[in-house]
This record gives sequence, C-alpha cells and structure tokens, in this order.
Amino acid sequence: MRSVWLRRDLESFKKRLPALEHHIAQTGDVLTEAQVVALERKQENDVAHGEIETAHPGYLGSQDTFYVGTIKDVGRIYQQTFVDTYSK
Repeated sequence: MRSVWLRRDLESFKKRLPALEHHIAQTGDVLTEAQVVALERKQENDVAHGEIETAHPGYLGSQDTFYVGTIKDVGRIYQQTFVDTYSK
C-alpha cells in the first residue's frame, strides 16, 4: 500500500486528507464517519496551531525583533526577521 501512496505523493496523513477533500469535491461521494472525524480533527488542529491560509505571496507576513547584543562604539544590535506566511 505504501508504494502506491509514494507513487501518488500521498505518503503522509497530512497529504492524504487534502487529496480526500479534493476527490469528494470532484465526485460528490459520501464520506464515511471515520473520514468525517479525521477532516474535522484536521480543521481543529489547523486552527489550534494558528495556520493561516494566504492567497498569494505578500498577502500577510509575520515579524519579530530580537536583541542580539551590544558592540562597542556602535551600540545595541537588533535582528529583525520577517517571514511571508505564504511560504509557511
């Protein structure tokens, strides 16, 4: 079974759930109770971990500032980091 998943790039549970959603949207098949529970758990997990869907690069970013230290004759040094949330 794993070799089939690998061929179709579905080797992890995280990859199989979106593929299931896509398949259901295309075919209109009915989900089993276990599939519904798994999709609901994934949705709750995404919200709990703060995952954000962004439409395109540059749509939303996350920024942080970190104090690095002090250099003589220069002063305080800070590192600013910005991550585009589209890149995850």
